Amino acid sequence: MNDTLRATYLIETPLDPAGVAEVLAGEQSSGTFVRVAGETDALRQRSRATVSTLEELPPLSAPSLPSAWLQRHPPSGPWRRARITVDFPTANIGHNLPTLWATVAGNLFDLGETTGMRLEALALPRAFRDRFERPRHGVPGTRAAAGVPAGPLVGTIIKPNVGLSAAETGALVADLCRAGVDFIKDDECCGDAEHAPVADRIRAVMAAVRAHRDATGKQVIVAINISDEHDAMLRHAELLQSEGGTCAMVSMNWTGPSSVQTLRRECDLILHGHRNGYGMWARHPALGVAFQAYAALWRLTGVDHMHVHGLDGKFAQDNNEVIVSARDCLTPLADPCDTGDIVMPAFSSGQWAGTLPQTLDTVPSGDLLFMCGGGILAHPLGPAAGVASIRQAWAAWSAGTRLADAAAQAPALQAALDFFGPKPD
Repeated sequence: MNDTLRATYLIETPLDPAGVAEVLAGEQSSGTFVRVAGETDALRQRSRATVSTLEELPPLSAPSLPSAWLQRHPPSGPWRRARITVDFPTANIGHNLPTLWATVAGNLFDLGETTGMRLEALALPRAFRDRFERPRHGVPGTRAAAGVPAGPLVGTIIKPNVGLSAAETGALVADLCRAGVDFIKDDECCGDAEHAPVADRIRAVMAAVRAHRDATGKQVIVAINISDEHDAMLRHAELLQSEGGTCAMVSMNWTGPSSVQTLRRECDLILHGHRNGYGMWARHPALGVAFQAYAALWRLTGVDHMHVHGLDGKFAQDNNEVIVSARDCLTPLADPCDTGDIVMPAFSSGQWAGTLPQTLDTVPSGDLLFMCGGGILAHPLGPAAGVASIRQAWAAWSAGTRLADAAAQAPALQAALDFFGPKPD
């Protein structure tokens, strides 16, 4: 329906799941689970959310989460689980992103009747999706800015993330440009430090990028972390653009959707959406927001890239979650034919040449950022060899050749396999 959006939830409760689903629908729309003053039949017809489907799942013998409300109304169990879909009238939300977040991911997490609540997915009608921002650059704009028409963009992260002065950071970026990377990003903890103010870092980094471009013709994209208080973030973006920058990184969870949305409107930079803190939202299977819904909410701010972590990486997510997340990024939000409404997934965390083949099996188009910190900077033959090893792994995958076989004619790849550990392929 064009006048409602659909949210899918996993709920857990010792009570009747159908009744709890109605509590959720009422709490998040026209009022609450009982009528209140002014809540007429006409108002409920217009504004109340409706429970569309309910699928009961196998119960649990113990609750996943505590609830003081339930302790005051001692339940006997079992703890029943259900997957429900709820349709919310878009007229309740208008063009307001904070209200959208509050509607689908607000007080419902505190409902006393539940011992588990997880927003799993959002389905948005095209007319509603069009009320909000779109990626201004996305995959094609990022490729154009980096001059990489095909294959994964090879990227790295500035490490260590603290301690370097602005001048030292600029020198490191110059070294990484010479190593042959397509993309460099700040670490999320590298912001506006006293020893390296962000304005000074922008000037030093972009001087190095311009010098490399003038010498080689290659424009390296650097996603400088401009996350800050709202007005300061806009000032950083303005300076970055004036220095010839093409990309800004924002820590989405800490800057907030409204600030990112305004940043999208006010600047033409590629917006690299970093999801640090995501585990707090999604790691517990009975609580929080799954990636599809999380990404949908953030994509309405107009970001061009989103992090998905990496395959066989150093973080808690299993490979299937990473794979599904990457494919979600490359799926239009509302209209399957709207190919301009996709974002580029950024793979990171413990990535190196050996993890590239399975990454490309996930995204055969190569429309991804392949971010290697140690995989490039810790390569035993140096960063340039680290970059070369990744490109050699891509060539092997493209030819259908095992990495171990390709490495016989690719010294950088062989050194990576020897140092980081052979990766079966």
